[in-house]
Amino acid sequence: MHGFVNVYRVSRNLPWVVFRRGFRRCLVPLTLLLSGAGAASAESITSWPDTYLARVEALAVMEGLNARLLASRSATATLEGWCFEHGMATDPRLTATLLRDVDKPASEETRRRLAAGPETVLKYRRVRLACGNHVLSEADNWYVPERLNPEMNRLLETTDTPFGRAVQALGTTRQTIGADRLWQPLPPGWDQAAPPDPACAPLAIPDRLFSHRAVLFTAERVPFSEVVETYASAILDFRRAARPLDTACVAGPPSRP
Repeated sequence: MHGFVNVYRVSRNLPWVVFRRGFRRCLVPLTLLLSGAGAASAESITSWPDTYLARVEALAVMEGLNARLLASRSATATLEGWCFEHGMATDPRLTATLLRDVDKPASEETRRRLAAGPETVLKYRRVRLACGNHVLSEADNWYVPERLNPEMNRLLETTDTPFGRAVQALGTTRQTIGADRLWQPLPPGWDQAAPPDPACAPLAIPDRLFSHRAVLFTAERVPFSEVVETYASAILDFRRAARPLDTACVAGPPSRP
């Protein structure tokens, strides 16, 4: 009976012994994973990892800004709001760098949309718009100087003032005539396909993300400018709360056969 009791005690405690040994084996990697996630949540990051979640988030961010720009009267004001909301610079006011000694003749379609005949003078202006050190967009403008006042023409010809700020006294409205997505973070059919394996590397983001073409009108609906705005990858250069590590990448990238 005594031996039976000892055997009973050992057999009764055996599952707990096995569990404790198994738990110890799991404890170290689990602790590393949790400490990594804890450290990540306490910091902020600007880089985007090449994971399914990050690609979905990048697409959502792009589409959100795209919708705001399409609905706005001024791309300059919208980008300044974006800069402020995302803490991308101490001073969220956009700065423009005028690219001098460049020219691009207006197309016949542009002249037609601006109601500008062959004898009407059109001027061309190209600028880069930056929020702090982040170049958010490049803008190509064709405009009719005779439909602007002298001060507006002076600002456009001799300073780096953003176009939208220089002409804002006209009560500008805009009509979008084209919008192109230049980068698609997710492949066609992604919404019905299984998520791809993570690359466990930084997400490769191209320099140009999307572009708009629009005609600008005065408050009296007189067209005075056509603009092509190309939005750059720097719109994603804001600090984000770190996301939990993808479990597939915790132990390193997947091995290749």
